[in-house]
Amino acid sequence: MLRHRDFRLLWGGETVSELGSQVSLLAIPLLAVRTLHATTFEMGLLTAASTAAFLVVGLPAGVWVDRIRRRRVMIGADLGRLLALGSVPIAFAVGALTLAQLFVVTLASGILTVFFDVAYQSYLPALVGREHLVEGNAKLTGSEQVAAVAGPSVAGGLVQAIGSSAAVAVDAASFLVSAAAVGAIRVPEPKPVVPEGGHPRLVHDIAEGLRFVFRNTLLRAIAATTATSNFFGGIAAAVQIVFLVRSVHASPGVIGLLFSMGGVGGVLGALAAGPIARRVGGARATLIGIAGNVGGLLIPLTMPGAGLVLFGIGFMIVSFFVVVYNVNQVSFRQRLCPDRLLGRMNASMRFVVWGVLPIGALIGGVLGSFVGLRPTLWIGAVGEVLAIGWLLASPMRSMRDFPEAPEPPLSDAG
Repeated sequence: MLRHRDFRLLWGGETVSELGSQVSLLAIPLLAVRTLHATTFEMGLLTAASTAAFLVVGLPAGVWVDRIRRRRVMIGADLGRLLALGSVPIAFAVGALTLAQLFVVTLASGILTVFFDVAYQSYLPALVGREHLVEGNAKLTGSEQVAAVAGPSVAGGLVQAIGSSAAVAVDAASFLVSAAAVGAIRVPEPKPVVPEGGHPRLVHDIAEGLRFVFRNTLLRAIAATTATSNFFGGIAAAVQIVFLVRSVHASPGVIGLLFSMGGVGGVLGALAAGPIARRVGGARATLIGIAGNVGGLLIPLTMPGAGLVLFGIGFMIVSFFVVVYNVNQVSFRQRLCPDRLLGRMNASMRFVVWGVLPIGALIGGVLGSFVGLRPTLWIGAVGEVLAIGWLLASPMRSMRDFPEAPEPPLSDAG
């Protein structure tokens, strides 16, 4: 893959945009909390807005990605995010920035991210070949995690040096770099398949993608596991920054450093995902990955001063094992699915596993307001640990590796 020019372009562009996104991931909530004085519930709403797009357009996005050349979708999504995020520093400069605008920008950026992510996961098999998917996914995930190491630290420094709004401008510019890199790819993309008589109705195509996911025992268990983990992760994410600012009094620079520790764990996880799978098998590596959620139990123990390191260590452990889990289960999904259904399969999975995030975030905002920030973190951490139950109840518990061929579909009665 290192000698594959077009993969390097995709990889490089994605790395730059991920670095920028990590900056906004910290800068926008800090802008809301410290400049616009958002309440705990409003922070829950803001967190929900960042992932609500998976519920709003998640399923239709898969159909459209299967009908359009996927590279065009990726370029359009990058340019749209450039415009959306670029409006934040402009509004701040003229004194017109409001929480309402942050909600709209976050939602719009999230919708465009849905299209980009579904398109890029569906484009990768055509770009690198299915035999190189684990390596390709590991490198892409590794670069995301490198960005997660550098991004929060850069964001914390930028917020302290030039302010939150200017830091968001850095993210906006990163999407221009990504669009240029994707646009320079030369590998011809297969033309989307048009069925005889034209494409069927949107609902028909959506249903076909959902059936592919839910009629396969392993995909169904992976979807339930990831959704449960993300739901409780959303509860915790809604209050994490408020907790760090108001309960343990961490500065923006320290907050950035703590989130960077999660990126360190992710980088190590990306390096280890392939070797672990080769050593113990892809199915076992997936189980090991989700079991790593136990590290999140350190996060609610975070205290001021030296106790802040518990947040970073817990975040690092979870990030390591989440990456091992994702590299292996995503590669299995991409190998299993026929090309014509890749967009709908990825969108169906994302609708289920990411669509619960805004619900979790809203609940997290409510819980944080009524039961407190630390108890809310405990609820999120314990729920993430229990997510493994779905996989343990599936055939995966006794498997070493994933099957290479699709599982025969269940009958409608089954």
